[in-house]
Amino acid sequence: MERFAVIGLGRFGSRLASLLTAGGAEVIAIDSNRELVEGISEQVTLAVCLDCTDEDALRAQGVDKVGCAIVGIGSDLEISSLTTVILKQLGVPRVLARATSPVHAQILSRIGADGIVNPEHESAERWRDRLLAPAIMERITLAEGHSLVQVAAPESFHGKSLAELNVHKRHHVLVVAIQRGEAGEGKKGKKVIPGPGPDDVIQPGDILMLVGRDEAVARFPSG
Repeated sequence: MERFAVIGLGRFGSRLASLLTAGGAEVIAIDSNRELVEGISEQVTLAVCLDCTDEDALRAQGVDKVGCAIVGIGSDLEISSLTTVILKQLGVPRVLARATSPVHAQILSRIGADGIVNPEHESAERWRDRLLAPAIMERITLAEGHSLVQVAAPESFHGKSLAELNVHKRHHVLVVAIQRGEAGEGKKGKKVIPGPGPDDVIQPGDILMLVGRDEAVARFPSG
């Protein structure tokens, strides 16, 4: 199970924390505002009210054991910068930090942030996909908790039929179409195989169009 820490539970941070948890990840949500912490406590693995610049307090909650931490603090450049530095000192492999201006982004990058988050231009849903399902190329929300996504066919699928793969039973998603590049002289572009059958064989370069619950989509193999 992937483990995340989300520090700063404003609109973006709280939304991302709940989406990551719903996607099957273990999430530690942190803020110094007790009301915000209590408001998300039932939507994440662990919600903690603490000073995010207190290295010992972060370590005590297991933040040093997460694979990725997202600093969602945008109102205080000094605190967001200091928190980013502390997280790197704790040994967190990947630290993403929210920036409110180009200058802020430059500062965060120079002090060790592995990526910059700009909530004004990128939604929590998009970051959920990047963090939990980097193989997803495109997503269309069909209904609450259900999506249509495009995913590059994993190498382990190549040369196997849909019957052999049994995608619905094993991965709890439906393959509703396959997008395939056409090879050969005089052939250009791609073709779409709608409603593929059990005998259709997955080829290298295929793009699978899947429908399923968001958590199932997030767990779909990517390699």
